[in-house]
Amino acid sequence: MKLKKIRNAESRLPLKFKVWIYFVIFTLVVFLLLWVCQILFLENFYERMKVRNTTANAEYLESTYTSLRDQEFYDRVTEIAQKNDMCIEIMDRHSRSIYSEEVLGDCLIHGRENKTFVYVQEITKAENHIYRDMIKNPRSGYDMLIYGCPLGDPERPDGYLLINSALVPVGSTVDIIKQQLMLITIFLIIAAFFISMYLSAHLSAPIDRITKSAEQLAKGNFDTKFDGRGYLEAKKLADTLTYAEKELSRVDTMQRDLIANVSHDLRTPLTMLKAYAEMIRDLSGDNPVKRNEHLEIIINETDRLALLVNDILDLSKLESGKQKLEPSEFGIRSKLSEIIDRFAGISEKKGYSIEFTPDEERTVRCDVVKIEQVIYNLINNAVNYTGDDKKVFVRQINRPDGILIEIEDTGQGIEEDKIKLIFDKYYRSENHKREVVGTGLGLSIVKAVLKLHDYDYGVRSTIGKGSTFWFRISDVVEKTKDE
Repeated sequence: MKLKKIRNAESRLPLKFKVWIYFVIFTLVVFLLLWVCQILFLENFYERMKVRNTTANAEYLESTYTSLRDQEFYDRVTEIAQKNDMCIEIMDRHSRSIYSEEVLGDCLIHGRENKTFVYVQEITKAENHIYRDMIKNPRSGYDMLIYGCPLGDPERPDGYLLINSALVPVGSTVDIIKQQLMLITIFLIIAAFFISMYLSAHLSAPIDRITKSAEQLAKGNFDTKFDGRGYLEAKKLADTLTYAEKELSRVDTMQRDLIANVSHDLRTPLTMLKAYAEMIRDLSGDNPVKRNEHLEIIINETDRLALLVNDILDLSKLESGKQKLEPSEFGIRSKLSEIIDRFAGISEKKGYSIEFTPDEERTVRCDVVKIEQVIYNLINNAVNYTGDDKKVFVRQINRPDGILIEIEDTGQGIEEDKIKLIFDKYYRSENHKREVVGTGLGLSIVKAVLKLHDYDYGVRSTIGKGSTFWFRISDVVEKTKDE
């Protein structure tokens, strides 16, 4: 519970303050590590490095030893002694000094044969014949490192190597470093404070700008500009919100159009229902011919209302995911013929010609009711928008990847920039010369049904020649026996 409260408290902190806090904490941690390493562990670190350096130089001289009379070897000894502030003594097998280099003013091995003899004895007794010891200089009080090893064969050595290196106390050095660190720490903490304030403000500025713009978008202002300058993540966020703004604007426009169209489509039949009901009541109640005529109009308008309501309900169920598929097997050619036969009445009455080009029968497995609705809506759409010749072409094309269904009209076609809108709710092309019959939701229902089946669909259109709507049924069950 406490952890949850802490997280809730953190979530209420602004980004600018969080960045500043993190930067200050990072700076303090860096200085803490610096103080610990340079002050508390400096002496131990210095001693370990001095021992390691002395050991490395001794091992180098031991490995490069060739002869006690090799002048190049002695030159190398002198160079190492002067470079590393060491006293180096080279002795023969009888512990007699044959070469020495004194750099320290108070060496424990130079000119002290009684001492060197003791060290040689310690070398012969030591494990691996390597002698290493820390001795306090009685005069200076400094700790002195003594390192000794044989030269040549450890069992029958040609001579011995002794190195004396002073471990200079670092107390005074630590005091100097401490004062420097104190000044540097004070200066850099002040600098870090102002730098972190600047960086936190700079990093949070794009988020603040985008947040203010998002608040305007939330209030319904779809002309908001999102400024993502600053860094890549802010630009990506701004681009995403700009895309969301365009989609919300489109949805808002479609919603307004939907309400306007539904209101219009409902108002007209309701007005006519009321008007003709009043006419029956006041004028034609006793006239059977007029009464039947008025009742027929009322029935037709009621059918229009029922069709509109049913289309709205169907589309709402499809888009909400509540409408489930009920697949069944059926022959697609016979189903196409059956649906086209339903248009025989309108074809004879209004002079339309629906030409069907079938392919061989194929058995498919899908929701027959919804696919019927798709085919019916596409044919009805073609009838509404076909040209003056009133011709509609329906084609079944069997392919290896499924059954392609095409419905073509000979109308004025659809502009390229309008094709992507043709399946939206209540979108109607202006390229027609007669009253459009339907609710304006037919193609939206087609889109929802085909997406639910996961079928490909689309439209091809050429201005002045017409449009071809198509979809592909991929769930082909089997071939017929005739094949």
